[in-house]
Amino acid sequence: MNIRIADMEDRDSLLLEQLLNVWENSVRATHFFLAEADMEDIKKYVPQALRDISHLIVAENGQGVPAAFMGIEGQKLEMLFISPEETGRGLGRKLLQYGMQNFAINTLGVNEQNPQAKGFYEHMGFQVYKRTDHDEQGNPYPVLYMRLV
Repeated sequence: MNIRIADMEDRDSLLLEQLLNVWENSVRATHFFLAEADMEDIKKYVPQALRDISHLIVAENGQGVPAAFMGIEGQKLEMLFISPEETGRGLGRKLLQYGMQNFAINTLGVNEQNPQAKGFYEHMGFQVYKRTDHDEQGNPYPVLYMRLV
């Protein structure tokens, strides 16, 4: 896997389409709590979020196709999505470690109903310090806020 930072000028429609595909496949494999309509609603905002995030880090396979990505704002991990076929191969760990070393990631938010992700972040040294009943868009999906300890 090759990890690269997608500068603002690199975020063309092809890359955004590929990342949206990674996002959708990842969400379908892990976010069982989302209703189809909610997922389709969220999907509309993903391309803009990918354009606007300060630091977009992409992991590409040997053919140069994105297999995973993360977005960082300040020292907060805002998003981390892995293609289902790449899950369990250490790519999430590699990306998060890269972000911790190069961008000093020390906080993040994770859906409470995604226990696999919560467990991963705990394994990487994060602990829950706050819980909300709704996500940042006001939807009834509890979020756990975690920080590096």
